[in-house]
Amino acid sequence: MEKHGIAEATLVDEVVSNKIKVVRGIKVMLDRDLAELYGVETKHLKRQVQRNSERFPLDFMFQLTARELAALRYQIGTSNDASATERGGSRVLPMVFTEQGIAMLSSVLNSERAIQVNIRIIRVFTRMRELLTAHQDILRKLERIETEVAAHGEDIGTLFEHIRQMLTPALEQPRQRIGYKQDEL
Repeated sequence: MEKHGIAEATLVDEVVSNKIKVVRGIKVMLDRDLAELYGVETKHLKRQVQRNSERFPLDFMFQLTARELAALRYQIGTSNDASATERGGSRVLPMVFTEQGIAMLSSVLNSERAIQVNIRIIRVFTRMRELLTAHQDILRKLERIETEVAAHGEDIGTLFEHIRQMLTPALEQPRQRIGYKQDEL
């Protein structure tokens, strides 16, 4: 049963990871994705945020611009030819929440599910940050190796040039005879 719980947790983490987007260079989650995870309607989530707006400064939550929404739809492969209102979609631009804003949501929504989902989301954000840090360390090491290899490459090129010179036969020039010469008598 424990293995099943681990597999389920991994699946949930993957679902959460897939819902994290980058907007303005910041990792965020859309209001509708969070509402789905919390098991509430998007309008309920937005209402609670608006009632507690002092808890959500711009570095915790902001509203997308039309251009950002279009870019995001393009990024995730969603087309939007018809207007959202024709399909019963949202009439306002979505809100996005940073990691800090998501942490604040658990106090605003105040349900057991919200708390558990927030814990899972924060852990995913933390794991992503740790992976990014690890990858940056690897990238720095690769850059250092690349620099060293480039320097060695020049040395190796010089070495091969000297070897080629040694292996190339010199032009044969007439040699002077040494020793006893009969012609000189």
